[in-house]
Amino acid sequence: MCKILGFRYTAKMPKPIQACPLPESLAKLGLGGPCVRFALLFHTGPRKVFPLTLEAVASLMDPARLRWISFSHFEADECGALNEWLAAAPDAQPLCSALAAMVSVDDFADRPAKPLADGETHSLGTLRVQWIDTPHLPHGMETGYLFETTTRTLLCGDLFAQPGNQPPAITESDALVWEPSEAMRQEFPYAPIHGAGALLDKLAATEPQVLACMHGASYRGDGAALLHRLGAALGKH
Repeated sequence: MCKILGFRYTAKMPKPIQACPLPESLAKLGLGGPCVRFALLFHTGPRKVFPLTLEAVASLMDPARLRWISFSHFEADECGALNEWLAAAPDAQPLCSALAAMVSVDDFADRPAKPLADGETHSLGTLRVQWIDTPHLPHGMETGYLFETTTRTLLCGDLFAQPGNQPPAITESDALVWEPSEAMRQEFPYAPIHGAGALLDKLAATEPQVLACMHGASYRGDGAALLHRLGAALGKH
């Protein structure tokens, strides 16, 4: 599922788009609609479903206003429709890890990427995102995630991926995220790397209040606890 930074969550939001929820303090400041100067889309979806994702984004905002197209790693569901989004948003630019830009994106994309180093922050106007390198977690040497520092939202890509096509957009039940994601991880294992626990500790250190998952329900609550739990589970193998 794609994510757009800058909109409050609503249960009526059309699939496959989910928006990152803003805390009530920001909503009271009149940020319930577009709240960033430079809107960011995280995950493009596959190229063949671009018309559907474009329609869903258009129900929230003018797609031409998108400024940044970002993703965790170079894979069809993450960035397959990157060039279609760049055509729809003439001022947009890819935003990704420095490694992704060097090995794939700058060759594939119709416009050059804005590369982010590990720990580097980038302003969206009202909001600010930080890039966190997590190579090979769960796969892809260029993998990393964006953390939005105001809403404390971790755009966590394939982590906690859950099966099914009718999950709630967001839940406060850790069990509704943990149990199906662990079952799915048994079928689609993470890359067998050393140091996965340390990478998850690195993500947990951001103390996210929202885990914005690409596949399945997002989670509002103690995100650090779930990340530490995943690290412990990976350490057993």
